[in-house]
Amino acid sequence: MVDTRHVPSSKLASQERKDADSISAPRTLIVHEAVRIEGEEELRRPTSSLMWSALAAGLSMGFSMVGDGLLRAGLPDEPWRPLISSFGYSFGFLIVILGRQQLFTENTLTVILPLLYERSWVGLRDVVRLWAIVFMANILGTLIFAFAVESTGVFSPEAKEQFLQLGVHAAEPSPTATFAKAIFAGWIIALLVWLLPLAGSAKPFVIIGLTYLVALGQLSHIIAGSVEVAYAAFAGAVDWSEYAIGFLLPTLLGNVVGGVGLVALLAHAQVKEEDD
Repeated sequence: MVDTRHVPSSKLASQERKDADSISAPRTLIVHEAVRIEGEEELRRPTSSLMWSALAAGLSMGFSMVGDGLLRAGLPDEPWRPLISSFGYSFGFLIVILGRQQLFTENTLTVILPLLYERSWVGLRDVVRLWAIVFMANILGTLIFAFAVESTGVFSPEAKEQFLQLGVHAAEPSPTATFAKAIFAGWIIALLVWLLPLAGSAKPFVIIGLTYLVALGQLSHIIAGSVEVAYAAFAGAVDWSEYAIGFLLPTLLGNVVGGVGLVALLAHAQVKEEDD
């Protein structure tokens, strides 16, 4: 134990402040900068790297449908079944986020912070470029995954019936209701990205907890939901126009509003006066 009897009080107070700073949570500015720097790195990535990473993410997100559907198939049809099966929805997000694959809804926060910081036409062009590449590759991946699962016998008929029910249910709400659900889903996923820099070894639990909330609330996520509704469309239970106009478009708009409007803008507003 250090003897502090002969240490000047001013030095002792300074040391106490340093000790307090070392154990206190980082300021919002530090979190903002961590996410912003990650966004700048993503914006500098070559087109081919973004495309292949986003395609991998679209394919990987299919395991959200598979995880949810397999748990549903193995559980009795009781009111409490979604409380357990919704954990399966987290599988795709765990693969994508921990595997550092490009997911469109993550980029409603990460690449927007550099744009809000710089506010230039070049920055806007770079964001639009990344969004277009990642979104199209994500959707292509979901279509490939949904087709592969629907047209093969990899999974049991009982599991495929649950996949179908998930897709039909995701396509049921009106475009207005889907848009509203998508705002909340985009909000939660962007908050997930905001929390990860501080999560450390708890990252898997943060991912599971927040994506479980999306599933349990039956909120609309553009990539995870695309797998489900596309599966139902390939099976003939949902029209492709319903997939594109009734689900894809309002979900895309809602996720962007939730991620950009409710997280990115507010996150930047908290620190814009102290970024020096």
